[in-house]
Amino acid sequence: MKNLVLLGGGYGNMRVLLRLLPNNLPDDVQITLVDRTPFHSLKTEFYALAAGTVPDQEVRVSYPEHERLKMVFGEVLEINREDKVVVLSDETRIPYDDVVIGLGCEDKYHDVPGADEFTYSIQTIGRSRETFNKLCGLPSGSIVGIVGAGLSGIELASELRESRPDLGIKLFDRSPRILRDFPERLSNFVKKWFDKHNVEVVSNSNITKVEPKVLHNHEETIAVDAVVWTAGIQPVAPVRNIDTEKDSIGRVVLSQYHNLPEDEHVYVVGDCAALPYAPSAQVAEEQAEQIVHVLQARWKDKELPEKMPEIKLKGFLGSLGKKQGFAYLADRTVTGRIARLMKSGVLWMYKWHNG
Repeated sequence: MKNLVLLGGGYGNMRVLLRLLPNNLPDDVQITLVDRTPFHSLKTEFYALAAGTVPDQEVRVSYPEHERLKMVFGEVLEINREDKVVVLSDETRIPYDDVVIGLGCEDKYHDVPGADEFTYSIQTIGRSRETFNKLCGLPSGSIVGIVGAGLSGIELASELRESRPDLGIKLFDRSPRILRDFPERLSNFVKKWFDKHNVEVVSNSNITKVEPKVLHNHEETIAVDAVVWTAGIQPVAPVRNIDTEKDSIGRVVLSQYHNLPEDEHVYVVGDCAALPYAPSAQVAEEQAEQIVHVLQARWKDKELPEKMPEIKLKGFLGSLGKKQGFAYLADRTVTGRIARLMKSGVLWMYKWHNG
């Protein structure tokens, strides 16, 4: 039996499973899925878990069951391409014929002193739980700093405002306006929501140092009781350690078939892949669709297309608490209640298709 090893149970590899199981897996292929946890985690909803507005079970989806799907739970330490084996932290060795690396990302601190030591995170379900324990255990009147005003920072700030109206919230944005790469109408809508709900947006910020209960923004020191870092990501260490070409932020450069140019048996999906798009669940899923087509063609010794189709994205959806939201779809801006309902609907559909 050939062994297809999927590293990480994120959005990309969940889509691989969904397309191959139960009826599209060749008789001579088995799948081994390796992940830290015995369930798929909805990373796009970790902000709500950290803010305390959804329970833990709401951000979980069960993995599918199949007689030729084997689950291994552990931490990936190394992908050894020479021996075609994956090594886990407990020294378990998993041989592969093909491997799809979907291990995701971790926070990138940009060499800011103290950032890794004195900030909280929403990058994993475990770290999001720790962030929840900290934020929801703060005394009334405490100040929370959120560094990074991308989608994660915006959603966390708004959700925390609804969860803890008694806290002060400061959202630090390097740009002159929120979501500066998108239409000004979208930025203005989000900024007005923050103004109305007493979330202070600190524009043109540059966090130079983090200390216990202190943020350094340019030359100013700002007292805070907790800091959450949402200001950048990088591939996890096992991916950074792969000896292959990377882009400027450490993501793996791939062929058009989503494998290493020098190794057609090693694929990379999601946040670790060097693609011309911002990392997102949508990108990972669309990429996974193409990886499945490539795998099936190679398993059947069929010729691959001369040129793979371009990945087309629909846009993005964001929430501002449970009642308001914003969206950028097909170059159109949608704001308010409708956008929030759209995001809730997409989440419901995802759980229905995968649960």
